Amino acid sequence: MSRPVRYTFIVGLVSLGTALAAVGGWRYARASAPVSGPIVLISVDALRADHLPIYGYDKVRTPAIDALAADGVVFEHAYSHAPQTLPAHASLLSGRLPFETGVRDNAGFRVSGAERLLAEMLRDRGYETGAVVSSYVLRRETGIGQGFTFFDDDVSRDAPEEADAPLYRDGARSERLAEDWLTSSGTERAFLFLHLNEPHKPYTPPARFADYDPYDGEIAYVDEIVGRFVKYLKTHQLYDQSTIVFVADHGEGLGDHGEQEHGLFVYEEALRVPLVVKPAAGEGAGRRVTDVVQHIDIVPTILDLAKAPIPDNIGGLSLTPLLGGTGSLPRRTVYSESFYGRYRFGWSELTTITDGRYRYIRAPREELYDLTADPAQKQNLAQEGLPSQTLLRTALDRLIARPAMGTPAEVAPQDHEKLEALGYVGIPRARPGSAAEQLPDPKDRHGMLEAYRSAVDRAVAHQWPDAIDLLRAILRDEPAMADIWMELASFAVNAGRFDQAVEGYKRALALQPDDAAAHLGAAAALLRLRKLEEARQHAALAADASEDDRRSRAAAQELLARIALARRDAATARRHAELARQEEPALPMPAYVDGRLLYDQTRYADALPLFEQAIDEIEALGGRQIPDLRFHAADALFRLERYAEAERQFLAELTGFPHDVRARAGLAILYHATGRADAAARTLTGMVQRTPTPEAYNLAARGWTTLGNSRQAAAVRAEAARRFAPSRQSVASAGR
Repeated sequence: MSRPVRYTFIVGLVSLGTALAAVGGWRYARASAPVSGPIVLISVDALRADHLPIYGYDKVRTPAIDALAADGVVFEHAYSHAPQTLPAHASLLSGRLPFETGVRDNAGFRVSGAERLLAEMLRDRGYETGAVVSSYVLRRETGIGQGFTFFDDDVSRDAPEEADAPLYRDGARSERLAEDWLTSSGTERAFLFLHLNEPHKPYTPPARFADYDPYDGEIAYVDEIVGRFVKYLKTHQLYDQSTIVFVADHGEGLGDHGEQEHGLFVYEEALRVPLVVKPAAGEGAGRRVTDVVQHIDIVPTILDLAKAPIPDNIGGLSLTPLLGGTGSLPRRTVYSESFYGRYRFGWSELTTITDGRYRYIRAPREELYDLTADPAQKQNLAQEGLPSQTLLRTALDRLIARPAMGTPAEVAPQDHEKLEALGYVGIPRARPGSAAEQLPDPKDRHGMLEAYRSAVDRAVAHQWPDAIDLLRAILRDEPAMADIWMELASFAVNAGRFDQAVEGYKRALALQPDDAAAHLGAAAALLRLRKLEEARQHAALAADASEDDRRSRAAAQELLARIALARRDAATARRHAELARQEEPALPMPAYVDGRLLYDQTRYADALPLFEQAIDEIEALGGRQIPDLRFHAADALFRLERYAEAERQFLAELTGFPHDVRARAGLAILYHATGRADAAARTLTGMVQRTPTPEAYNLAARGWTTLGNSRQAAAVRAEAARRFAPSRQSVASAGR
C-alpha cells in the first residue's frame, strides 16, 4: 500500500471510530439520562383489555387510545393483582402485592403510612407530584394519596339540596383539573396520576355515544377524555418529552362467568388489563410485547426511566428493556387474589396464578384453563392432571402457601352505604373459622351476590320496597345470613317502615345475639316508633356488647341520651351524653344535649351558642358529625331570621346526612322566605324523589301548602296514599 493510500486509510479509520464513539456516546447518554418531561400515569377504572380496538375489539372506536398506542408500546398480556379498585391501586402505586401492602378489599383497609408509594419516591427526586382521582373508593382517607403534594379527591357537587352525595366524578372534569395542575406546577419535572372512573358501573355514557352498548359507550367517552388530555400536552409542547403510562386497575365481568361487575372472581375478564407505555422521544413506537407483565412492574419501570433507585422490597421488574427492544425479561408468573367473598359472605377466598398460557385458580374446586385454546375459560382442565397444573400450584405455594387473613376495620355506616352504591355489597368482617377448602365455593354462590347487587341498585334508585322484596327472596334460600337481615332492616329504615326494620334487626340478633350494630339499629328504629323503653333496652345491650369497641360504646351512649331526651329526662340525657364523650372525646354530646333541652323549650337564642360550640368542637377535633346537630342549629338561626347562616347549616346537614328530610323541608321553607320560589319548589320535588318515605311526603305536602300551592299539596298527599297502602307481607315472612 502506497504511503498516501495508507494515510487516507488511517484517517478514515480514525473518522469512523470518532463517529461510532459519538453515536455510542449519544445512545449511552440518552439511555442514562432521566426523562426530561412529565411522567403521566392514567388509570382507567374497570376497563377490560379485550374491549379495546388495540386488542382486536371492533364494537367501539377509540382513535385517541389507538394513536397513543401507535406512539408507544402495547403490552398484550398485562395483569392486575386484585379485581377491586383500592387493592389494585395500592399495588399499582407501591410495586408490591396485596398480601405485602395489606390492602385486601375496598372497605375496611387502608394503605399504611409505612408503605412507600411512587409519588413519595419521585418527590424525593425533585418531582412535583399531583393526583386527580374520580371515585370515592380512592378518597384521601384510604392513604392512597401519600406523597402527592396535590391530591384532588373532591367528587362533590355544588348543590347538595338538588342531588344525592355523588360517589364519582365525571372524567372530563377530572381531566380539566389535571390540566390545571400541570399548568400551575410550573415545571416539566412533574408526576401526574390521573384516575378516570369510566367505564365503571353505572355505565351512563353521554347521549352522543348512545349507538354503543352502555359499557362500550363509556369506553368511547374515556377515549374522548384521553384525546383532550393528549391535545393539551401537544398544545403546550409537552407530548413528545412526556412519558405516558395508560393502564386499567382491573377489568369487568359483564356476565362472562356469572358476575356482571367485579370483585368476586379472578378470571381473565377481571384481571387482564390494557397497558400502553409511551416513552419520551417516541422510542419503541408501535412495538407490541407478548411477555407477561403485571401492575407491580409499573413502579420500577417509572423509577428506571427517571433514573431513581428501585427499592429492594419491590417485587416487579422494570420493563425498560422491552420498551426499546434492547433486552428481555425472565419468564414469570403473575399472582392475583380476591378476598371479597371471604370477608363479606364467609365464602372461600380465591387466589390465582398465570404464566400467560395457563391460569390456575385455587378454590374449594380447583380450576385450570388453557388461555390459548380456551380464552373464554369455559373448559376447566383441573381434573385432567396436566403438568402445568402441578407447576402452577407449586409456584403459588412457593409465593405464598396460604395468604394471611388480614382483619378489616369496622366500616362506618355512611361509608358502607356509599361503597354498596358502587357495587361493593356486603359488610367486610373478620371471619375466622374453617380452612378455605371447607368454605363455600364462590362459583356456587355468585347468583346470590348478583341478586344482592340488584337489590342495592333498587335501593340506590330509592325503590326500597323492590329492594326489600329482592332481599326477601335471598333470605328464603339463605335465612341464616345475618348481614342480609341487617341490610333488609336498613332498607326498611330508609323506606320509613320502622316496624319492619325492627323485625329485621331482631332476626339478625336471633342469629348473632351479641351484634352491637343490630342492637343499635333496633334501638334507633324503636326510638322512631316512640317505643322508648324497648329502645332503651336495646341501646343498653349494645353498650354491653361493645366491650372492645369504644366507637360502638359511644354510639350506644349517644342513642341512650337521645332516648332520654325523648322522655324529657334531662338528668339521664346529660349523664349519657357525658359517657358518650368519655368514650369518644371528639364527640361533643354534652353541648348538643344542653342545646336540645333549651331548643325543646323554644329558647332558640339560648340554644344556638351551644349548638355552635358543638359544631366548632367537631371541626377543631375532626370528630364525626352528630345527626340533627346542624339541623337544629339551622332551624334556630332561621327562627332568629339569620337566613344566610341558616342556609349554610341546612346544606351542611344535608352534606353529611342526605336523607334528612326535615333539613330538606326546612331549606325549602327558607328559600320561600327569602324569595327564591324556584329553589323552594325544586327542593320539595327532589325530596320525595330522593327519599320517598311517608315522612317526606307529609313534609312536602305541608311545604307546598306553605308555598301557597294547595293543588300540588293535594297531589303529593294522593301519591302518598297510593304508594304507602298497608303492606300485606311482613319482613319476618322472608325467611320462612
